[in-house]
Amino acid sequence: MIQKRNDVRNVAIIAHVDHGKTTLVDELLKQSGVFRENQAVAERVMDSNDIERERGITILSKNTAVMYKGTKINIIDTPGHADFGGEVERVLKMVNGVILVVDAFEGPMPQTKFVLRKALELDLPVICCVNKVDRPEARPEQVVDEVLELFMDLDASDEQLDCPFVFASAKAGTATLNLTVKNKDMTPLFDTILDYIPAPEGDPEAGTQVLISTIDYNEYVGRIGVGKVDNGIVKVNQEVVIVNHHEPDKLKKVKISKLYEYDGLNKIEVKEAGIGSIVAISGIADIHIGDTLCSPENPAPIPFQKISEPTIAMHFIVNDSPLAGQEGKYVTSRHIRDRLMRELNTDVSLRVEETENTDAFKVSGRGELHLSVLIENMRREGYEFAVSKAEVLYKEDEKGKRLEPMELAYVDVPDEFSGVVIQKLSERKGELRSMGQASGGYTRLEFSIPSRGLIGYRGDFLTDTKGNGILNTIFDGYGPYKGDISYRKQGSLIAFEAGEAITYGLFNAQERGTLFIGPGEKVYAGMVVGQTGKAEDIEVNVCKTKHLTNTRSSSADEALRLVPKRILSLEQCLDFIETDELLEVTPKNLRIRKKILDPTLRKRSQFRK
Repeated sequence: MIQKRNDVRNVAIIAHVDHGKTTLVDELLKQSGVFRENQAVAERVMDSNDIERERGITILSKNTAVMYKGTKINIIDTPGHADFGGEVERVLKMVNGVILVVDAFEGPMPQTKFVLRKALELDLPVICCVNKVDRPEARPEQVVDEVLELFMDLDASDEQLDCPFVFASAKAGTATLNLTVKNKDMTPLFDTILDYIPAPEGDPEAGTQVLISTIDYNEYVGRIGVGKVDNGIVKVNQEVVIVNHHEPDKLKKVKISKLYEYDGLNKIEVKEAGIGSIVAISGIADIHIGDTLCSPENPAPIPFQKISEPTIAMHFIVNDSPLAGQEGKYVTSRHIRDRLMRELNTDVSLRVEETENTDAFKVSGRGELHLSVLIENMRREGYEFAVSKAEVLYKEDEKGKRLEPMELAYVDVPDEFSGVVIQKLSERKGELRSMGQASGGYTRLEFSIPSRGLIGYRGDFLTDTKGNGILNTIFDGYGPYKGDISYRKQGSLIAFEAGEAITYGLFNAQERGTLFIGPGEKVYAGMVVGQTGKAEDIEVNVCKTKHLTNTRSSSADEALRLVPKRILSLEQCLDFIETDELLEVTPKNLRIRKKILDPTLRKRSQFRK
């Protein structure tokens, strides 16, 4: 018999990047009494990984739980970037409703549309939280209208259109249902969750059914499956079978060794859990996302949508440069292979394939950011390797025509820069779909553009708009191949011999372009040390010393002035490299190099092309 479990609510927080999801979760945790009054709490406490803290973004969805008026509210904080969209799609299967957070100034953005569409397709009720109402340029009333227009565009039902609006400032920790009424805390939001998000339903007497929606990984206990109990009861030491909706042949008997529920930021061991509980299960080595754990008497898998396919790929290669193996701890192909396979444990949108060359692996993901976060994690752990330029994954249709991934790009730029942005994106095969006025002297442009046209564009975009532009992209299916795109107009400055860079050599080289290295850095023949102003590559000798003669001129001993080197971040390096170059990644350095280091062999291969 189907029953409701009124003392539990399961809710996910979804939004575009930087609209304040994680800060909102912080406040809900603080005000529900999870922390002691005198406890020091970090900001954005849910972003637990170093890269999340540094970049201020959420990469992995996280679970937490708070108690309010005797009801346990399970909250899932999700990422906002399109590259981590795979994370959002699956956690929505665990919840009975969502809180859509929208910035009171920016209004609905591309990713707002993406996550809202997923929630509406699953028929989930939506609470709309207009955040940052205390911003000086906030325009909450207009944003409410824009959100309702978005609901209509996505064909929402009448019940969904009736969604409650809560106005909040997550930073100040306040929420209100009416802008004229000031409030001191988040109570209106808590009350709205209890009133509007339905309680989970299920049959406690039926056989166990738990759908695994997220995988956590821990060095000590291995893989941990996280999911919601849909039917029945799940207990420690219970015998269950693993089945999967997309793999009908899968049937494996396992035993549940440990069971946890969430409480604040901690996992608490429990003996059993009933319907509607979000649980973490450890002790099953071979557990994957989309698996259902069932009682052996009646194994019935719960349907689960397939994860979106990757659109972009890179090769991860064993480092073979002259400086290889000097800085990294893990350098062999076996080390790299094991690490990539371990990443597959937790990241469902990633694919790793072996290639004909035993030293190279093809790694595919949802976007440049997705792959660069993996590269950054690996280098921090002491891995040393090289990566190739990102390339898009093509498909073929029934007639054998080549299809490529397309993106919708939404660009907000100050009016005076709109011309240069339109020109650059048109050169990269972008089509301008619409152009309109955004608030505050900004123009909003909407482009349809091939994914490969955006590779390496973000750096140019920031330069062209003097750092004032905002570029958001979202995957828009596959379209016909648009023809060749020329990426980089400038060539590379290539070191001519191995050694240590010397001020005199760098002084002569800097007339040819912008340098990426300074004095005292190790270089080798074939390493890229800068960017030229011309289209072709130029070889320079940065290790050249001054010949000493016994005649002195009056100006000879003046100090040579070097222009400061240009320091490239990991993303800028990945954007910069050409198809005949590699990026050498070590825990201490990022070096760009030519695939073929020997100048004679390199010229020969260019002639062959």
